[in-house]
Amino acid sequence: MYVLGLDISTSCTGIAILHHSGKLQQLNYVDLTKCNTYWDKVDLFREEMKKILFRLDGPVQSIYIEESLQRFRTGMSSAKTLSTLTKFNGVVSFIARELTGAAPEYFNVNTARKSVGISVKRGENAKEKVQEWVEQQIDFNWPTKILKSGPRKGNEVKLKACEDMSDAYLIAAAGIKIVNSN
Repeated sequence: MYVLGLDISTSCTGIAILHHSGKLQQLNYVDLTKCNTYWDKVDLFREEMKKILFRLDGPVQSIYIEESLQRFRTGMSSAKTLSTLTKFNGVVSFIARELTGAAPEYFNVNTARKSVGISVKRGENAKEKVQEWVEQQIDFNWPTKILKSGPRKGNEVKLKACEDMSDAYLIAAAGIKIVNSN
């Protein structure tokens, strides 16, 4: 039986599937940036999720999802952005439930980090801390690209989607830990 962890956003959704023991089965992302409309994003997510679930040899028993933003953050969110993200989170949650039969549970990202022992001090980059923690947990071939311009031209770097994948892994791992401790 498997656990599905999702980090949902309208640009890139991270997907982690762990065995209920915590062992990584799949780590993916759905790049939604090239979709023209909201509904194109929904349709693409549904199709990619079907493909990912098809590769599993057993059912998804639990779904854990990072809660969407609940309040404004200066320079980062508007009422329209929060509304769109919440709407997309709901539709993706519904699709995940529809495809697996499991009801999603939601975790605040701070609760998730704390449950696995990640401490982010003021001024530290939380995404980097999560990425470092995930890299200590699993051996994984992260998707990369070669920079084509700028001062680091020719350097190989991880895709931005790796942050979403790491967050999805964190949510799945935290879900297992939180549920097992209850």
